[in-house]
Amino acid sequence: MRTIKKFWNWIKNEEGRTLYFDGYIAQDSWFDDDITPKKFKEELFESDGDVIVWINSPGGDVFAASQIYNMLKEYKGKVTVKIDGLAASAASVIAMAGDEVLMSPVAMLMIHNPSTLIWGEESDMLKAKEMLAEVKESIINAYETKTGLDRNKISKMMDNETWMSSKKAVELGFADNVLYEDGQEDILVSNGFIFDKATVVNSFLKKVPKKSVINKETKEGTSYEELCKRLNLIK
Repeated sequence: MRTIKKFWNWIKNEEGRTLYFDGYIAQDSWFDDDITPKKFKEELFESDGDVIVWINSPGGDVFAASQIYNMLKEYKGKVTVKIDGLAASAASVIAMAGDEVLMSPVAMLMIHNPSTLIWGEESDMLKAKEMLAEVKESIINAYETKTGLDRNKISKMMDNETWMSSKKAVELGFADNVLYEDGQEDILVSNGFIFDKATVVNSFLKKVPKKSVINKETKEGTSYEELCKRLNLIK
């Protein structure tokens, strides 16, 4: 039997099992069901318990990614996905299978339209176009399930080949949290720009008159002191 170059690797330790996807998805033939998909499934389900999945991949075969996505979704233990470098193209589909998706602060996630190579006459081209449109719809299903975003919005993001930093991915729902940020100050993200909470609060208070902003006739409104309390500036 020929040697198969796998694009995944399992590490077992006291904390459980860790799965690493590093490099192109399906570096060898994924369609040889007796070898690659079957072998991956055997290794995934040979044990139980929670698993951590590290991803650093530029993508690859979309059908391979779809099978991996389904297998991870079917797995009974908790699946925590951690993106340490890049989860692009088909690899981003795999990432969506995580019960929790975490990204390194220096990682990137990229989504785009599926592509293929085709040759032949006009009817072959039209069939390929229809096929790619359906493949795109299946990919959108994974993104929509994870993010809850509108399908049209996701479709346009794929048309534009959208690259997301960890903050942007969290903002849009493709990831749940950024790694290594426990205990840091609250961060606010707006249109891709990052602001710490103190900067936003101070900027806001500078625009608020320090005198009472309560309407004397209707007694409606909020005082400057009350605003500070609500913003946790006064105990």
